[in-house]
Amino acid sequence: MGHSGFVLRLVIFFILKCVYGATFTFTNKCDYTVWPGILGTPTLETTGFKLAKGKSRSLQAPLGWSGRFWGRTSCNFDGLGQGSCVTGDCGSGQVECNGAGAAPPATLAEFTLGSGSGTKDFYDVSLVDGYNIQMIVDVSGGSGDCATTGCVDDLNRRCPSELRVADGGGCKSACEMFGTPEYCCKDAFDSPAACRPTAYSELFKSACPKSYSYAYDDATSTFTCMGADEYTVVFCPSLPR
Repeated sequence: MGHSGFVLRLVIFFILKCVYGATFTFTNKCDYTVWPGILGTPTLETTGFKLAKGKSRSLQAPLGWSGRFWGRTSCNFDGLGQGSCVTGDCGSGQVECNGAGAAPPATLAEFTLGSGSGTKDFYDVSLVDGYNIQMIVDVSGGSGDCATTGCVDDLNRRCPSELRVADGGGCKSACEMFGTPEYCCKDAFDSPAACRPTAYSELFKSACPKSYSYAYDDATSTFTCMGADEYTVVFCPSLPR
């Protein structure tokens, strides 16, 4: 019976590995509540939820899942789950984002999971849409360049006054603030050769060297991993010792 039980568990494990691409675990190390938002295809079991200080929650994502996560801050929801957030709000008027993305500025964790055995997951933490909260992505299991990435520095404290929003709770990107081609990498600047770092993106990059600081910041900002078991998205991670 014991052997049969072991074999059954082994079979279930391999079935799940063939169905699920990875587990995403969200951990809140902030000294305040965060409301993670989720946008992706296919839709996961939730598109937004409350995550109190010190709490964690895990979600399963299927093979080939592609999407993004972010933290909403200073939210006010009533007993019916209706309300809004000061930063990262998805405009749904509810705790669930229901297919809507984050209003800039928002720190984004972006993922594209591999579609099967031998294929890679791609992931990054992006400040292209601005910054609102410290965030890292940590990886368990897998092979390849399965590095931790993200932004530990609190950019809200060093945000230039012209980019600051929400009483210092968010920092806009130069593209969002000014909308010019050179900041947004569009029109004549829509290529890696033409769109170069600016003083604003370099400020973001110096604070968070592994994060996307502008649209063509791929070389030092995109990471890959094959066969990862779990990605942990940590809000307000501790500074490294």
